[in-house]
Amino acid sequence: MLRVAALRSTFAIAFAGITGIVVPSSASAQEPPSPLGDMVKRVVLDPTTYAPAVIAYDATMRDWNTSQPFFRHGYMERNERFTLTGRPNDLPISYGAGRNRILTDALLNLQMSVVNNVADQLFERMLLTRFPEHRKLVRTLGWVERISFGTYMSYQLSAQHYRQATANELRAQQMGFK
Repeated sequence: MLRVAALRSTFAIAFAGITGIVVPSSASAQEPPSPLGDMVKRVVLDPTTYAPAVIAYDATMRDWNTSQPFFRHGYMERNERFTLTGRPNDLPISYGAGRNRILTDALLNLQMSVVNNVADQLFERMLLTRFPEHRKLVRTLGWVERISFGTYMSYQLSAQHYRQATANELRAQQMGFK
């Protein structure tokens, strides 16, 4: 619980800092935005920054929620990250503890996306400085990279959870747990 609170406060501080950089740079119409402000603005407003974390959170929560009827009927948890002992096929942690663990994972996934998008923006800026006549190509390749990274990351983090949630729903219905 303490770890989740620390991550939330770190995220809030980072968001406040980013907002402080972005808002003043976009308020003045006569001056061009600073390179740092422009980069932060692009990362904050880019949907590929948030999509992998949101999709992974949704998938994992669906898996967790559809597992609850089984736990109420005495079934064990296979995923060691969600057991009391940290070993597979053991008693599950509480619903709230699982939800907090999933939120922590989502914030870590968000952090990976932010790092990728910041690196992409820095690389784009370097290429635009070196090849100003190819601005459209550089921006397009940047979008392709960010979308590819976000899509791959989203799939890797969520596909198995969506499959498991679907299987859980079907099995719970067959067993009369709902």
